[in-house]
Amino acid sequence: MSTQKSTDLRVHTKAYALRVIRLYQKLPKSGEARVIGNQVLRSGTSVGAQYREACRAKSPADFVNKMEGSLQELDESGYWLELLVDAEIVPAERLAELQKETDELLAIFVASINTSKKNHPKK
Repeated sequence: MSTQKSTDLRVHTKAYALRVIRLYQKLPKSGEARVIGNQVLRSGTSVGAQYREACRAKSPADFVNKMEGSLQELDESGYWLELLVDAEIVPAERLAELQKETDELLAIFVASINTSKKNHPKK
């Protein structure tokens, strides 16, 4: 991955984490909202941290492994966001942009993993 794309994705994943933090801060104080909120807070803020680890990978295989960790956290974040809407804790329109961003990041991470696997096939 080029340095520019790497830097852009670092900024993007950090901004994503900050949006998740702001969402968490605005959640209702009910027990179920806090439980789900804690989950999305953990997974949503982990994406950028794991991506930074991937940027320091020791090998292409290590890069793919760490990127897949970020991908899992993104997918989990998407699940918790869906649950907040489906449980009627947060209105769908309030989470639409964050859900869209989650989907966009998922696509970026999948493409990056696939490209890395294609460029560095296992021997």
